[in-house]
Amino acid sequence: MKLWGGRFEKNTDKAVDDFNSSIRFDSRMYRQDILGSIAHAGMLGKCNIIPGDDALLIQKTLKEILADIEKGLIEFETDAEDIHMNVEKILISRIGVAGKKLHTGRSRNDQVALDIRMYLKDEIIVIKDMLTELENKLLYLAESNLDTIMPGYTHLQRAQPITLAHHIMAYFQMFKRDIQRLCDCYERTDVMPLGSGALAGTTYTLDRNAVARELGFASITENSLDGVSDRDFAIELASCLSIVMMHLSRFSEELILWSSHEFGFVEMDDAYSTGSSIMPQKKNPDVAELVRGKTGRVYGGLVTLLAVMKSLPLAYNKDMQEDKEAIFDCVDTVKMCLPVFTKMVSSMKIRSQNMYKAAQGGFTNATDIADYLVKKGIPFRSAHEIIGKMVLYCIQKEKSIDRLAMEEFKSFSQAIQEDVYTEISLEKCVSGRNLPGGPARESVLASISSGRKFLTSL
Repeated sequence: MKLWGGRFEKNTDKAVDDFNSSIRFDSRMYRQDILGSIAHAGMLGKCNIIPGDDALLIQKTLKEILADIEKGLIEFETDAEDIHMNVEKILISRIGVAGKKLHTGRSRNDQVALDIRMYLKDEIIVIKDMLTELENKLLYLAESNLDTIMPGYTHLQRAQPITLAHHIMAYFQMFKRDIQRLCDCYERTDVMPLGSGALAGTTYTLDRNAVARELGFASITENSLDGVSDRDFAIELASCLSIVMMHLSRFSEELILWSSHEFGFVEMDDAYSTGSSIMPQKKNPDVAELVRGKTGRVYGGLVTLLAVMKSLPLAYNKDMQEDKEAIFDCVDTVKMCLPVFTKMVSSMKIRSQNMYKAAQGGFTNATDIADYLVKKGIPFRSAHEIIGKMVLYCIQKEKSIDRLAMEEFKSFSQAIQEDVYTEISLEKCVSGRNLPGGPARESVLASISSGRKFLTSL
C-alpha cells in the first residue's frame, strides 16, 4: 500500500505507477534527500514536536541507509514513486512506528524543492570549478602567445591584425561572465524552502532557520506558496548553462575552422581527434564538433523548463516533476563538455607562422594607413576614401599595401612619407593599439593580470 493510500480503495494501475514514478531520475538526489531528512528530524526533536529519542533513532537510521545506498546495498522501488517515498519506506521498514514520524510538518512538495536546491547548489560549485580550470588554461595559452600575430575577423573576413593572446582573452572574458552568473544563480538557489508544507506551511512550531543553518542555506523562503512552486532557480541555472555552452560552441566553431587546411592555424592533438572509416588522410575535430552539437540539448533543457512552468497556477502541480530530467541533462552535458574541451585546447598545436602569413593578407593594415593619414592632418573620412582606392589598386595589381613603392603611395596622397613602411608593419599595427582592452602586449598582460586576480578571488 502507498504511504499516501489511506483514502483510496483500489491499487494504482501498474502502467500509472510506471508513468507516475520519478525514481529512475530523482534517485540521484538520495544524499540531499537524506541529509534534509536528518536535519528535519533533528529539528522536530529539539522543538519537542516528536520525542527526542525517536528523532535520534531516525537520524541514526537515515545515516545507515545513506551508507547502504552508497555501498550499493539498496535497490529503489518503482512502486514507491520517488526518492522521498523510497527513503521513508526503507526507514519505516527498519524502525517501524518511529519512522512514520519523520514526515511530520512537511510535504513532498517542500521536500523536493529542498532536495533540488541542495543538489543544484552542489553542481553549481562543481561547474564553477571546471570553468576556473578552463580559465587557468586560457591564461597560460595567452601568456604563451603574446607575440603570436594573427588576423582578427569581422563577417569572417580578415579585418585587423591582433595577437592570439588577445583573441584567447576574449574567451576568458566570456567564461568570466559565466562564472559570475553562476555565482549570482547560486545566491538565489541558496534559499531553504522546507517548512512551506504542501503550500500553506504547517501548524507545528518548526524552527525553519535552524534547519537552514544545519543544511548550509543562507536564508529561508518568505512565502510558502512560492516556496513549493518556484523553479526560477532551475530555469536560471539552465539559462546560465546555455550561455556557457554558447561560448564553448563559438570557441569550438573557430577551432574547427582554424584546424582546417584552408586556415591551418591550429592542429588538434591526436588524443582529441578522430579519423575517417573510409578516408585514411582525415583528422577530424570531433571533440569540438560534439561540443558544438551538444549545445542544442542544453538549449532544449532551458526551453523545456520554461514551457513546463509557463502556465502553472499556484502552487505545486505534477507537471513540475518534469523539471528534473531537463535540468539534470543540462548539468550533465556541461560537466561532460568542459573537462574534455579544456584538455583539447591545452593540447592543441599553434601554427604561428600560418597565422602571421594570414595577417599579412587581406589588407589588415588598411585602417592603420588611414589613421596614418589622419595624423598627417587629413580628415578621417577623406583618408578612408583614399585608402579604399589604394586597396582597389592593390587588388588590381595583385600587391599588398606594404609592397607599394613610394611613388605609388604618393599617387594617392602627397602626405605619405617614408615612415609609412614602419607605421603599417603588422608589429606596429598591434603594438600601437596600447589602450586598455587592446591587443598590444602591455594591454594583454594587464588583462591577464586582472584575470588572475579574478580567479584568485573566487
